[in-house]
Formats: sequence, structure tokens, C-alpha cells
Amino acid sequence: MKKLALSDEILMKIEKPARYIGNELNSIVKDKDAVDVRIAMCFPDVYEIGMSHLGIQILYDMFNRREDTWCERVYSPWPDLHKIMKEENIPLFGLESQEPVKDLDFLGITIQYEMCYTNILQVLDLAQIPLLAKDRTEEHPIVMGGGPCTYNPEPIADFFDFFYIGEGETQYDAIIDLYKEMKKNGASRADILHAIAKIEGMYVPALYEVTYKEDGTIDQFNPKYDDIPATIKRQVQVNLDEAIYPEKPVVPFIKATQDRVVLEIQRGCIRGCRFCQAGMIYRPNREKDVEVLKEYARKMLKATGHEEISLSSLSSSDYKQLEELLDFLLEECKKQHVNISLPSLRIDAFSLDIMSKVQDVKKSSITFAPEAGSQRMRNVINKGLTVEDILGGSKEAFLGGWNKVKLYFMLGLPTETEEDMRAIPELANQIAALYYETIPKEERTGKCQITMSTSFFVPKPFTPFQWAKMEDPGEYLRRAHIVNETMKAQLNHKSLRYNWHEADVTVLEGILARGDRKLSSAILHVYKNGGIYDAWSEFFQYQRWLDAFKACDIDMDFYNKRERYETEVFPWDFIDIGVTKEFMLREWKTALGETVTPNCRQRCSGCGAKSFGGGVCYEN
Repeated sequence: MKKLALSDEILMKIEKPARYIGNELNSIVKDKDAVDVRIAMCFPDVYEIGMSHLGIQILYDMFNRREDTWCERVYSPWPDLHKIMKEENIPLFGLESQEPVKDLDFLGITIQYEMCYTNILQVLDLAQIPLLAKDRTEEHPIVMGGGPCTYNPEPIADFFDFFYIGEGETQYDAIIDLYKEMKKNGASRADILHAIAKIEGMYVPALYEVTYKEDGTIDQFNPKYDDIPATIKRQVQVNLDEAIYPEKPVVPFIKATQDRVVLEIQRGCIRGCRFCQAGMIYRPNREKDVEVLKEYARKMLKATGHEEISLSSLSSSDYKQLEELLDFLLEECKKQHVNISLPSLRIDAFSLDIMSKVQDVKKSSITFAPEAGSQRMRNVINKGLTVEDILGGSKEAFLGGWNKVKLYFMLGLPTETEEDMRAIPELANQIAALYYETIPKEERTGKCQITMSTSFFVPKPFTPFQWAKMEDPGEYLRRAHIVNETMKAQLNHKSLRYNWHEADVTVLEGILARGDRKLSSAILHVYKNGGIYDAWSEFFQYQRWLDAFKACDIDMDFYNKRERYETEVFPWDFIDIGVTKEFMLREWKTALGETVTPNCRQRCSGCGAKSFGGGVCYEN
């Protein structure tokens, strides 16, 4: 029995000690003396959220299939344990070995959300690894970053030794092989990082330099050496049927945010919503064969004992073999008394028929994401949904027995007018009216409830809206107020509810999403002044960030309140995601012309993703 890193006394003091003891079902423990390379894969958030992340499960499985490598997991300690670890000088540890992360070869951090940046510093600090990459020595692990936020790694570039740009299945073996060989030959940390920079898709920030123009925008971004690439090419696993996927995912001890088997059915999306970063950075759309998925479903359900299986995809309805897969799952899950969760479905007759089969007799709410209330605005964002689609889907749902509908919208989209804002509750009112028209009084199970939720739009790198400007928190709240007041004036207002997102978090997210290397000083300032778990409203303090920007002489308006000029060099322009900047600019102009671009199956728009040689680009 391994000795736990935390004493019984500490475990008794903290909330949910099961977060820190490891030894879960399907976790992998190896003999540390029998392996050459040790890796800690970290999700910089609390255990329950990190354990729900599919990417870490895939990498954990992939690394541990190598006999020469042992990969462990690590998550952000909750603030109660953070305090104790700092006071008692306890180094952050891997769950599997319970040994300090600082003694391993690599610390990999997956970065999903900008508001987790302070938690990255928390992890490094508790691991007793210098926060700045330039301060690390031969004794420290190599700190690598991956995930969607690395598509603009510049605000956190100072904290990482290298970033892996793209999908992890393609190059990690090459990195481990290189590291093993160079380490055996006595190579220095600097030499190893220089060699890693030559592997396609790897970005070592210390080996590149940025120069700025007088207006604060980037003038040039160049490698310091001739033997490393000027452009970093995104890595793509073209054939998903051949990709590694965990057959025995780790089962958490305590209830995770997503406590279920996750079946990834495809990557990418054919839709091309102009606000959606995932829809651009995961192009082209690639599907897994239904027979491969059936086999994984069988194995994963058997290996975990989970009571639910969920399909993972940006748009499940677009998976071509969905009907066959669902028929199989319905049969398989009925035998094993397992529920099926179907996120990302379009609301049409087929989807509702399926949902009525998989949901319990008591129907929960059904969710639409129109994203905008008016047709004009939906055309601007390329949503490809008409009011007829929305009302038709709602009517089908009401006839199918649902009486609760959740609607997701965005406020603050480019070109938004007050008319577009008011269209949000007006659409919700139309849906409520439709319920009372469609379902006779004697057949109703109570009044219907239409819940509108609005988040505020954040322009992200590698989207057609990366040129757009943002507003102040006060302006966002003014827009939410217009929606709220318009809702109260609707005929069916008693059937309507409205929730909105925090405006100050939105503004910060925008700065961190499109920022440059100058921001790292502010992130460091926030962490040193107590900022962790900024993604959690109970710990977030906007003033702490305002103080940091002031102390570091950073102009928030420069990052958020100006529309970028067409030829501006963006901090992320050195990354080649396959989708061209010319395509993005064309789509930005098409958006301003309120015109819809057909999806990838209707017509190829020449985005550039065909260069990867697979997926939807080659279907016909």
C-alpha cells in the first residue's frame, strides 16, 4: 500500500478528501524504477471538473500504453487544501504515486478556459516549480501546455516551456522518444527544448521574439534561430478510427461533473458558426465509423459500471450514422439499464423521437441554442436556423410531452441593435404562445416554462469575429436590462424566465483570449495577490484584475474596445490551423453583409482545411 502524500489529520480537515488519494478504478500504477519517462497530466481546476475532461483521459491512456512511460493525473487543490499545502510546505503530487510532481520529467497542463490561467500558476507554485520558464533549471520538469487556449498561447507564454498545438495523438510519441534519447546522452534542458521546437506543431516561446509598432500592435514575430520554423502547424489526427481511445477510463471516487461513459463520435463541425472557435480549430469534420463506436461502447460500459453513456460531438445531429448508432445503444443500454445522454442535437422530429425513447417517462427540459433572437442576427452569425425551424421544433417537443424549453442566446454580437435584443424575449413569447395553442387545456401538465439564458459574446482567435470589438461591463448589463424589461412586457411573461452571465468576467475573458505576451505580468500580479479559481464566481474578484492591469500599465481598452484593422498582425498569426486568415476575413465581411454561408456538406467554401487530406472535404 503506497503512503499517501497527505496525513490523515489533513484529510480529516479538508472538504472531499477523496479528491486527493488516487487509487480509483482503472487508474494505472507502475513500478517507477521500470520506466524511463514520468509525466503528470494536469487539469487546472478542481478534481470533479478535471475528471470529466475527455482529452486528459485520452492522453493518460495513450501515454500509459507505452512500457517506458508512466503518466499520472493532477488537479488543482481546492482553496482549503491550497492554504494547508502553502503553510506546511507540502509539494503538489501525482494521484497515482502520491509523489511530488517536481520530481517527474514532464508536467502537461491542458488549458480549456482563459479564466483558469491563475490556476495554472497555482499548480506550478504548489508543485514548487518556478512560475516563469526562464527561471527553471535542469532539476525541474519540462512544463508543456495543450488544449484550445493554446491557439493563442501568448498571454501565458512566459509560464510554459513549450506548447503542443493541435491534437495529441500525432506527436507525443516523437517527443518522448526524442527526450529519452537526448537525456541518455546528457543533453541540457535548453538543448532538449530546441530539439522539441523542430518537431511539427511544437512552439517553444523562449525561442521566438516579438517586436511592436508605436500603436502597440505587433510589428514582427520571428524565431531567434534559423533551424526552427517561423510558422507552427496544427496537428490533426485525420483518421479517428485508428486513433487511441480509452477502453477503461478512470472512474472517479466522488460524483464528477460528467459521471458517465463518453463516446466521441466525431471531431469538428460542418456548420461554420462565425463566433465558434471550436468549429474552426477542429476542422475538418471527421467521423468515427459506427462499428468502431459500438465496440468502444461495449468495452467502456463493461469496464466502468457507469449508468449513463453520452455522445461527444460539436453537433451530434450531423453524424451520418447516428440512427444506426442510437438503435444499437438503445438495445444495449436497455439490457444493462443504462441511460443515454444526447447533447448537441438539433431539435427536429427525428431528434425528438429519439429523445422520447431515451428519456425517462418524466420528461426534463429540452434545449435549443438559437444564439440570436432575430433572423437578421442569426444570418450575421451564420447560425442557419430560421424562426420556422425553432417554432417547428418547439411544437414537436410540446406534442411529444415536453413543457419546459431552455433557450441559449448571446448578447453583444457584432452589429447588434436594440431591435435584435428585444427579439430574444419576443421569440420566447412566441414559443410560449405556441404551447398554449398546441396543447389543449385538459392535456396540459401545468403551464409551460421558457427559460432564456444569455451569455455575452467574446471574440476568439481563429474565428471570423476575431476582428470585432467588445464593450464595457456596464454596456453589457444595459443590454441584459433591455431583454429583461422587454420580457416583462410580453403577453406570456408568467411563462418566461431570464438569466444572464457576469459582464465583468466576459470583459476579462476577451482580454485574455486575444491578448499578447504583455499580459503575463498582470496574470502573475493577480495570482500573487490571492487570485485562484477565477472561473468560480465565489472566488472571482474583478477589482483584483483592475488593480493588476493598472500596476502593469496595461490598457484594457486597447485589447477590447477597438475593432482590429484588416491587415493587423495578431498575436496568434504564427500558428497555421489549416483554415486561412483570408477565409476568416471573407467570412467577417460576409457577416457584415448579413449573408449565410452554406455548411460543408452543402458546398465547400474553400476554408483551407482540405489540406489535411481527410474528413468531410473528401466525402464525395
